[in-house]
Amino acid sequence: MNKKIVGLILILCGVIVFGSCKPKQSAYKSVYEAAKERETEDDAVNVQEEVFTPSYYNSSETIRKEKITPVYDSDASGLKGYSVVIAAMGMKPNAESLKQRMQDEGYSIILARNESGMYRVIIASCDTKDEALARKNQILSNFYSQGDVDELRAKYGIPFNDWWILQRTY
Repeated sequence: MNKKIVGLILILCGVIVFGSCKPKQSAYKSVYEAAKERETEDDAVNVQEEVFTPSYYNSSETIRKEKITPVYDSDASGLKGYSVVIAAMGMKPNAESLKQRMQDEGYSIILARNESGMYRVIIASCDTKDEALARKNQILSNFYSQGDVDELRAKYGIPFNDWWILQRTY
C-alpha cells in the first residue's frame, strides 16, 4: 500500500510539473508571435528607400586629424596634408583588396596607417582642406552618375555616404 501511495504521489507530481509547462509555453509563444507581428508591421511602415545626397562643398565640414604614415614607400610622395578617406580597415589584406579594386577602375589609391594600426584607404590627397573637399565631391559625383547606391556598394564593397577628410598631423 505504501508503494501505491508513493506511486500516486509521483504521478500527481509529474502531472502538475509537466502540465504547468504547457500554459507557460503557450503564453510565451503568443507573446513572441505578437511581438514578431508588430516588428513586421513596423518594418513595413518604416521602409524607406535610401537616398544618398552627396555632401557638396561645405567649408565647415568636420575634419579628422591623425598622424598617418604611408604603408608603401611608393605612396609617400602622393600623401599630402588633407586626404579623402573612403574606408578605414583594421586588416591590411582587406585594405589592399579595396585598393586593387579601385585601381582597376583607374583611381590612384594610397594606403596609410595611423598610430592605432588602422589602415586608411585614400582616394585623393591634396595640399589644402578646400581642395580635398572639392575633390571628394567631384569623385562622389562621378560615382553616383554610374548608378544605384546599392549596386555601387555591391561592386566596391564600401559605403559611399561615409567618406571623410583626414588632416595629416606630424
